[in-house]
Amino acid sequence: MQLIDRRQFLGAGLAAAALASSPRAAFTQMAGSGAPFADFRALVCVFLFGGNDSFNMVVPRSQAEYDVYANARQNLAVPLDQLLPINPATTDGAAYGFHPAMAGMQQLFEQGRLAVVANVGPLIVPATRDQVLNNSVPLPPQLFSHNDQQDQWHTLKGNDQASTGWAGRVADLLAPQIQQQLPTNLSLFGTSLALAGNSTLPFTMGPSGPVPILGLGDTGIFLEQRRVFDALVDHDYESIYARAFGAVQRRTVDLAGTIGDAIAQAPPVTTVFPGTPLGAQLGTVARLIAARAQLQTTRQVFFVASGGFDTHDNQAVDQPQLLGNISACLSAFNDAMQELNVAGNVTTFTQSDFGRTLTSNGDGTDHGWGGVQMVVGDSVLGGDIYGRMPVLEIDGPDDVSGGRMIPTTSADQYVATLARWFGVADAQLAEVAPHIGNFAQQDLGFLPG
Repeated sequence: MQLIDRRQFLGAGLAAAALASSPRAAFTQMAGSGAPFADFRALVCVFLFGGNDSFNMVVPRSQAEYDVYANARQNLAVPLDQLLPINPATTDGAAYGFHPAMAGMQQLFEQGRLAVVANVGPLIVPATRDQVLNNSVPLPPQLFSHNDQQDQWHTLKGNDQASTGWAGRVADLLAPQIQQQLPTNLSLFGTSLALAGNSTLPFTMGPSGPVPILGLGDTGIFLEQRRVFDALVDHDYESIYARAFGAVQRRTVDLAGTIGDAIAQAPPVTTVFPGTPLGAQLGTVARLIAARAQLQTTRQVFFVASGGFDTHDNQAVDQPQLLGNISACLSAFNDAMQELNVAGNVTTFTQSDFGRTLTSNGDGTDHGWGGVQMVVGDSVLGGDIYGRMPVLEIDGPDDVSGGRMIPTTSADQYVATLARWFGVADAQLAEVAPHIGNFAQQDLGFLPG
């Protein structure tokens, strides 16, 4: 889980105070221009904490390529006859299949609702094996470190000190066009740096929705406690920090009430979600999307997550359960979006710390670099693999060491493609994805322009 430091907390408080006191003035001071959005679009980031071994998620199925894969993966290789076949619209000469626990993802791929993005990861510039080994190109800092690589995915900032996330910068840029009472960026899995902007203040809630402050109510002692609370947070303190802290508390209570009321008034979502933490989070996202009319929202970025992907050991037992849960939860979420008739307005995508080593440590795998991601939705130009799948060979052309795949697609390209569909202009993509200008292809093509 990503924590927020003192500087970010105070900055968020000041932003909240500004928005609370003068929303229109705050909007006019933020970057961006254009008419308010008339349609609804949402991005749903599903972060797989720990580092998903995604080269066991999408696996070569043609014999020659499978043999290379199996030789590298050893005791962790998925049996060839268990792979769920897919038929990409374009081909690199190899056949592929999903892990046997991911029947839902295979179905969405074959329906054209899911795209696979091959071997994507943080990069500053394109890099070859020789360039990485010779240290002749700039690289993201602290490769193979959980916290650092999570930050890389969240911020895309490379070696720069980063206090904002890519989704926060998207919300900053589009703020004048997103004139709604609900914050653009919402997390159901704790504080996420990905959602923090210079002017944008994200809202964090529990997996089942906003968590009310206990002891505040409308009758008896609870009413008295509410009056005391209101007096404390609304007081005109001399200290700017005290006023900012009070504004954050006021905003939290007010938004919790607004969201709770809207969900209660929204059409019910009848789709049944898996009874897992990720299923609960995505079920709440579905209810929030169902309440979009009550909340008058036009753009939302949701952050949800699942943990347990740091499979140094017991991978053969744990990974099928992990991937099965992801498949079941994303399938249920797709069903809910179909039920709400907004499947073309909502794009769901995965991210993870990194991929993992092709080599087995005997019972699992270690920290890698590039990995496979998935993008789901009716606007997605699915049924295809975007980018180049690496050669899954130890000491092969894409292996920097120990079976760690050098990304052949950058996280900047991945995010820029999502941001462009969300409404960010081409001229502003570099503000979201700072290194996008270093790559020839800025839009990977898995979403319409």
